[in-house]
Amino acid sequence: MRPGSQSDERRARLVLAEDNALLRAGLTQLLTGSGFDVVHAVGNAVELDTALADPDVDGAVLDVRMPPTGTDEGLRAAIAVRRRRPAFPVMVLSQHVERLYARELLASGEGSVGYLLKDRVGDVREFVDGVGRVLGGATVLDPEVVAAVMAHRRDEPLDRLTDRERQVLGLMAEGRSNASIAAALSVTEKAVSKHINAIFAKLDLPVDLEVNRRVQAVLAHLRL
Repeated sequence: MRPGSQSDERRARLVLAEDNALLRAGLTQLLTGSGFDVVHAVGNAVELDTALADPDVDGAVLDVRMPPTGTDEGLRAAIAVRRRRPAFPVMVLSQHVERLYARELLASGEGSVGYLLKDRVGDVREFVDGVGRVLGGATVLDPEVVAAVMAHRRDEPLDRLTDRERQVLGLMAEGRSNASIAAALSVTEKAVSKHINAIFAKLDLPVDLEVNRRVQAVLAHLRL
């Protein structure tokens, strides 16, 4: 899916939630200039709940910590809207890796979810591409989030994977394409496809559309 385009008829309509006014204005300008429509830009949890109630919005980019308490209002709003609208696209931004927050976001077992550290917003191309991929149904996790999740896994399915397959799965969790994974590991795309098929088989994922199998590989087997 192209950044900002949910269809050929209109640009994707986003809710942006960030309590820092300068960062909110900057993100609004960045997203608008990248082909998205920021229809609601809000700075607290009350405004966020109202914005997410708009049936015409296509997704949200929001901070985990929002006023009034500055704890987990953004996260709770994301979880609530995804209960009302299953697989509603949400890109969550956080200052630090919060394993509990990652666990909550992944708990539904559905795609269209992203978790990036705020430092990653500085890479404009990566951030914009991540928002577009989340709107398209993908899972996009910050590399540090992936590392935290992998480090605390204790169940059997991942034990079946080779070290290389774990590397590939970690890069899949970042939302990377086969070509990007191949470049990162200095191998061919054919080799990446072989590793991914092995991952699907070892994790007992049913034969289905590959995009769904990729999402399930990430969500079902990288959950804490």
